Amino acid sequence: MSKTAKALLYNFLGFLPFFLLLSYLIQEFTGLTGFWIPFTAAVATTILAPKFQAIKVQGEHKIFMKWLFIKGVKEVK
Repeated sequence: MSKTAKALLYNFLGFLPFFLLLSYLIQEFTGLTGFWIPFTAAVATTILAPKFQAIKVQGEHKIFMKWLFIKGVKEVK
């Protein structure tokens, strides 16, 4: 599997738990209904979830992660 595909998979796996948790919490604890529940959860998750990107460094693809709760950019092994 290529590093680009892995980065895309990591983005999905990082997004999914936050989205499910936030959509449940928004549904239970706010007055939002219908379309607004997944929309609000998606916007909040986009801010909170870690971001992964595959970058070519010195001829080699590497995956890096940036997250709101971690200072700087980290390389994923």
